[in-house]
Amino acid sequence: MDKDYVPIEDLKAFAIDFIKKAGEEALEFYGKGAPQVKFDETLVTKAELQLNQRFQKALRARFPEHHCFDGQSPDDAYTHEAKRYVWIFDPLDGMSNFMDGIPVWGMSIALLDNKWPVLGAFYMPATDDLFYAVAGQEAFRGDQPIHVSSQDSISDESVLLTFSRFHQHFQSGFPGKQLNLGCTSAHICFVAMGFAEAALIANESYKDLAAVRVIMEAAGGHFMRLDGTKFPIAEYLEGQSQDIHLLALPTSLFAQINRCLKKSF
Repeated sequence: MDKDYVPIEDLKAFAIDFIKKAGEEALEFYGKGAPQVKFDETLVTKAELQLNQRFQKALRARFPEHHCFDGQSPDDAYTHEAKRYVWIFDPLDGMSNFMDGIPVWGMSIALLDNKWPVLGAFYMPATDDLFYAVAGQEAFRGDQPIHVSSQDSISDESVLLTFSRFHQHFQSGFPGKQLNLGCTSAHICFVAMGFAEAALIANESYKDLAAVRVIMEAAGGHFMRLDGTKFPIAEYLEGQSQDIHLLALPTSLFAQINRCLKKSF
C-alpha cells in the first residue's frame, strides 16, 4: 500500500471534527457587524484570519505532510507522494448574513487527492446544519442521506435559488418561487437535499465550489453551464471567480429550467 495513503474515513473524521469546532469559534463573531456599516471589513478580516490560522494549525498537527490550497495551480510535484493531498478551507460564505445575525451562512472544507475532489463538507454553525459527502458515496445532512429533487417537471411550487442582482442579468419565466438566501454554498446544499429544484450561481471561485460540488454530485445533481454542458470544475484551480453562470440541479430538470431564463443583454 502507498505509504502516504490515508483511509477516507480518517480524512472525513478530521474534516467534520475541525469544521464543527471552527463553527463554534465563528459564532463568537456572528452578528457583530458594525451598525450602519454595509460591509464591516474589520470584522470579516479578523474572523477569516483567525479561522484560517486555526485550520493551518490543525492540519499541521494531524497531517503535517498535507498542503493547503493557496489559490495557485499546484506544481508538477503535487501528484506525487505526500503532496497528493491538498485541502481547501473557505471560512465564510454568506458574509452579509454573518455580519447581520442572519443564520444562513457557513464554512466549507474540501480535499483533493491527485487533483480530484474526494471529500466535501459545509457547516452552518448558527443552525447546526452539517452537509458532507465522499465522492462516489451518499451525501448527508447530519446522519440522514440526502438527494436532489425527484420531480420530473417544474411547477408553481418549485423553488429556484438565485444570486444577488439576478434581475439585472436575467428575465425569468420560472413558474415557482425565486429566492436569494445570501449564501451560495447553502443554496447548493438546499438543492442537494431537495429543498429547491435548482440554484443559479454567478461569479464563484474554485475555492467556493470545491466542497459543495462533491456534495451536489453525491446527491445526484450536477453543475451545468447554460449551454447544457457540465462544468469541469477540476480545470479551474487558479482560484479566480469565473465570469459564467451555472445551474446546480438534477440534469433531468435542466432543459425546463434553462428555458425559463433569458439573459437581459
